[in-house]
Amino acid sequence: MAAASEATELVTLTDEHRPELVVTDIRMPPGRTDEGLRAALVIRRRQPGTAVVVLSQHLQRRYAVELLAGDPSGVGYLLKQRIADIDVFADDLRRVCAGGTVLDPEVVRLMMARARSDGNALVRLRPASRRCWP
Repeated sequence: MAAASEATELVTLTDEHRPELVVTDIRMPPGRTDEGLRAALVIRRRQPGTAVVVLSQHLQRRYAVELLAGDPSGVGYLLKQRIADIDVFADDLRRVCAGGTVLDPEVVRLMMARARSDGNALVRLRPASRRCWP
């Protein structure tokens, strides 16, 4: 296990350790904008078998679209307020490690609303990969 204090270190440590799972905040130093997302995309490109879960304080459709582009297997995008229940969060991490896709319900709502309003198809998600929240 390793911990990174900024996005480029996250990529370096992932290259070095080859973890099964990377959990990152979308906003990481140095700029605290979308460096964590950019690092997650680099990791997915370099190591397609590495599961990636990104956490965010705020919902951004663009982030979800970028993260899910290509193969959405082994990907998660969760809002931080949803990870307080450690059992649910651990289940989500296991699901992503097993190749599933876990999306915060707010992400799904936003993407569905956008798909309905502009007539485009929703990002390709297998029904078994969708996360149902109470």
